[in-house]
Amino acid sequence: MQYAYYPGCSLECNAAAYDHSVRAVAEMLHVELVEIDDWNCCGATEYFSQDELTACAVVARNLALVDGKTEQLVAPCAACYLNLKKTDQLMIDHPAMGAKVNEALAAGGLHYKPGRLQVRHMLDVICDDIGEEAVRDKVVRPLSGLRVAPYYGCQVVRPISNDDNPEYPMKMDRLFQWLGAEVVDYPVKAHCCGGHMTQISESQAFELIRRLLQSAQDYDADLILCMCPMCQLNLDAFQSRVNGYFNTSFNIPIVYFTQMLGLAFGIDAKKLGIGKELVSVKPVLDAKLQAAATA
Repeated sequence: MQYAYYPGCSLECNAAAYDHSVRAVAEMLHVELVEIDDWNCCGATEYFSQDELTACAVVARNLALVDGKTEQLVAPCAACYLNLKKTDQLMIDHPAMGAKVNEALAAGGLHYKPGRLQVRHMLDVICDDIGEEAVRDKVVRPLSGLRVAPYYGCQVVRPISNDDNPEYPMKMDRLFQWLGAEVVDYPVKAHCCGGHMTQISESQAFELIRRLLQSAQDYDADLILCMCPMCQLNLDAFQSRVNGYFNTSFNIPIVYFTQMLGLAFGIDAKKLGIGKELVSVKPVLDAKLQAAATA
């Protein structure tokens, strides 16, 4: 199966481990990801709050760059996924704005027909297109004994449906049950991590992050699974700051779901970018997976 691939800026820098693991897992599942040539930044969330039309034109350029024979576009980053999907939908729902966007694209010799592409998140491709049987068939190192807390964040499941419950999504839960992990009932799985709130109000941002970490600890999760670079960054990079602010002692590894999926497939940990996280996941993996293997 072939999909156009939009990595986005984060996956080239702080979230490079996500990109490495996505590509490694895709190769194992015979999913061909063709990176969009000359793609540009999606504008994150700030640009849309400043100038929606210009933001849409910037995002639509990426849609227009996808080969005309390709019908599906994969974006692992939650913000990129939402912006690409939202822009396509806005152009469908508001033809006048769509016409203005295409007028801007025409200056660069481009045009995008709204609705031509189906924008997908990597989780949806794995769960819906690949499916349980094919995933289970690739597992050589079951995640037995590992207690995982699936964290979806707020952008992938809202506001545009991806055929999952926006308040209590379950796709990642099911995926990790296929891998043999013990999936904890993580009630804050679709709550916001605060996004860039750390740059605006640390007290508010730290409280949002604390709630997520506290819930994982309360449910005895060994690690938190992420599908968004911003979520992973906030929970991992600011964990020590949250500890200092609230006098807590969280030490919870925050990893991308594709990293643990790749590990279950037998892919080398280094190739998956495991070890790049600040709160090391290695002690947990050594303790839990090795114990399960020798039981």
